[in-house]
Amino acid sequence: MAGHSQFKNIMHRKGKQDKVRSKVFGKLAREITVAAKLGLPDPAFNPRLRLAIIEARAENMPKDNIERAIKKASGSDQESYDEIRYEGYAPGGVAVIVEALTDNNNRTAGEVRSIFTKAGGNLGTTGSVAFMFDHVGVVEYDAAKASADAMLDAAIEAGADDVVSDDNGHQIVTQTGNLHEVTKALEAKFGEPRKSGMVWKPQNTVAVDDEAGEKIIKLIEALDDSDDVQNVYANFEMSDSLVAKMSA
Repeated sequence: MAGHSQFKNIMHRKGKQDKVRSKVFGKLAREITVAAKLGLPDPAFNPRLRLAIIEARAENMPKDNIERAIKKASGSDQESYDEIRYEGYAPGGVAVIVEALTDNNNRTAGEVRSIFTKAGGNLGTTGSVAFMFDHVGVVEYDAAKASADAMLDAAIEAGADDVVSDDNGHQIVTQTGNLHEVTKALEAKFGEPRKSGMVWKPQNTVAVDDEAGEKIIKLIEALDDSDDVQNVYANFEMSDSLVAKMSA
């Protein structure tokens, strides 16, 4: 295990910044409903549902909304969603993975393709870029929850593969099959994490100039703004000047 090795991953999860809260809650609710439908409606016996609820709480989603989303899975008017993964390239040769939950595959595919085209990218076939990423589990804690050494020791004991600790917090990486058990072990020591879920971690990142970087960011934001899109991952690295510009 590498104690403090960092990987750079551009990951926009459920429109966390500058997005309408109702849209965020809508995406969270959809994931909760799908998780409850695929397994038991009790998070104690449904790992995916439990992870979805953890993320909903981290976004301050009201308890009533969470319970309503769970009940919707067993209701007479339950909707049917398909899990779809789209893959393509953004400007600068950057690989992009898009995860969606949709009740209309044709609508979502058309929308995603249009977004890629307008941004100067192109949508590929399934598997065209996934080989550049590792599908892993990630558990995140605020930096104040523990020291880097304490978190590393706990993660090793829990069976995790890697830990990244910095001023932004602790990011524990594990194999997808171990995510639920690692989360439970860490929660017993540090309380509920701010995030626990599966992500696509790029094996390497692509450096792009500011012009391409701005186009990529617009592409990601447009994808993230889609109601059907749950997650967007890309393997690019922003320059320091673009980071400063985006933070201004």
